[in-house]
Amino acid sequence: MTGPGAFAIKLRVRSELLKDTTRLVVKLGTGVLTDSRKQPDLAQMAQLVAQIAEQRQAGREIVLVSSGAVGAGMGALGYAKRPNDLAELQACAAVGQSKLMAIYEKLFEAHHLSVAQILLTHDDLQHHERHLNARNTLVTLLAHGVVPIINENDAVSFTELKFGDNDKLSALVASMLPADLLLILTTVDGVLENFGKANPRTIPLIERVDEALEEKAGGTDSDTAVGGMASKIQAAKIVIRSGIPLVIASGRKKRVMARVLAGEEEGTLFVPQPTKLKGRKRWIAFFHHPNGSLFVDHGARKALRDGGKSLLPPGITRCEGEFATGQVVRICDADGTEFARGIAGFSATEIKAKKLQRVEVVHRDNLVIL
Repeated sequence: MTGPGAFAIKLRVRSELLKDTTRLVVKLGTGVLTDSRKQPDLAQMAQLVAQIAEQRQAGREIVLVSSGAVGAGMGALGYAKRPNDLAELQACAAVGQSKLMAIYEKLFEAHHLSVAQILLTHDDLQHHERHLNARNTLVTLLAHGVVPIINENDAVSFTELKFGDNDKLSALVASMLPADLLLILTTVDGVLENFGKANPRTIPLIERVDEALEEKAGGTDSDTAVGGMASKIQAAKIVIRSGIPLVIASGRKKRVMARVLAGEEEGTLFVPQPTKLKGRKRWIAFFHHPNGSLFVDHGARKALRDGGKSLLPPGITRCEGEFATGQVVRICDADGTEFARGIAGFSATEIKAKKLQRVEVVHRDNLVIL
């Protein structure tokens, strides 16, 4: 369906999904925070902070996930391009993070708002007690009217510097809280169709993340950033499965937050799945680097996906990797496609021995369909 009728339906969907947003995570990318010299763009940061302050004054709780530390450090240390050496990257992050927070503190102070710095590593979110502690800290700060400013702890976190990005971090933070909305502000108006061609068009609404969409999404050519649209699509998969909408929009527009929260057609809206995952299931699904994989036959896949059953030994065709009891594993179908994750009730050694009978290898309470 196209034309005015379709447009009206899309606006109703937006309005319905976003009307009760009281807690949101806002992610600001390096591209919208720094200028052509790789230095923090103070005027641009001021207008973004003013928008956040406006939403705080409207009674909304806001958590800010901010990139820009490595970029700010690059400028301070004289790098023209993002360094490849890990120690140099970490030096840029260490110098840049303090510069970034000093700027934020001054800008938010002009709106009579306090900020708090929180630096996270993947281990902080994977370890269950630290995960809950991080969540409790954020909730307490929000209750006191503080704006938490979160970044990857790049000065010490080597794996996430190589493979991670703040798009994923913002999705994990939104899922952990949970938030009512994740808003990723970047240098483009949203997910673009015909990107790089003469007739690009912003896709206003995405109801399903499929292979075709993932193929459209590219990386980034920026000298300061990592990720690009591909990482934002991966972030979308996390939040929409958690039951949280995501909007990707331009951080260069002066009223972008107000327009998004008013349900106006701004950026690209990813529609969440209707059922929200409970906190523990979100933790199992998204906050681990799985230690191994269990491959299952068609009958087991159907029982898990459609029947809400536990995974039993007869349905397992293959076990890969080394993992202990209690660690998170991927669950894949016969084609090798991961469709679930779960906490293993037995070690890889025990499963590979094929002597288990009448036991639940992964109990349904410890299993999440992705």
